[in-house]
Amino acid sequence: MKALLTRKVGMTSTIQDDGSVAAVTLLSAPVNVVTQIKNIETDGYLAVQIGFEETKKIRKAQLGHLKLVKKNVRVMREIRVRELPELKIGDEINADLFSAGDVVHVTGTSKGKGWAGTIKRHNFHRQRATHGGKGNTRKVGSIGSMYPQKIFKGKKMAGQMGNEQVTVQNLKIALVDMELGVIGVFGAIPGPKKCLVILQGGTK
Repeated sequence: MKALLTRKVGMTSTIQDDGSVAAVTLLSAPVNVVTQIKNIETDGYLAVQIGFEETKKIRKAQLGHLKLVKKNVRVMREIRVRELPELKIGDEINADLFSAGDVVHVTGTSKGKGWAGTIKRHNFHRQRATHGGKGNTRKVGSIGSMYPQKIFKGKKMAGQMGNEQVTVQNLKIALVDMELGVIGVFGAIPGPKKCLVILQGGTK
């Protein structure tokens, strides 16, 4: 299982061997710890729960859950697996799990942009501003016909934009710095600075 919980630090750029400049997103990658292992017999599916960021303030329910770990971690996430890896509760996972050139899938929460209209949210065209436009240039317009007298689910309309889970696939690892605890990934990663980012090993 190649998976790691990280936090987004920011972006920088690196110069490649051919002289080109490439954008790199830096991720803070502290030590992760295995907090739970789920199997088909007891849970109905295979998964490994990992956590990071130790804290003193913790709820009693979490304290009981982390009794075997002997570390009070703040953030925990489940990673679905096809086969259970050779890990046990309390094992630590470091950034050296990845190396430069590895292909990864990156999951984060995109920046929330509030309530947005259809032009910003779905790239709609505006209506004409002259000859009877009446100032309704950015309104949606007709959203249905007389029949079937309802709005179908999935209709593109104004609404909440951003603040949703996004996975970007097949990004490449640019660098792994064990001393600083930093992983660099080529390209952009969804979410603001300090947001939670899940790295998972992909396929080349």
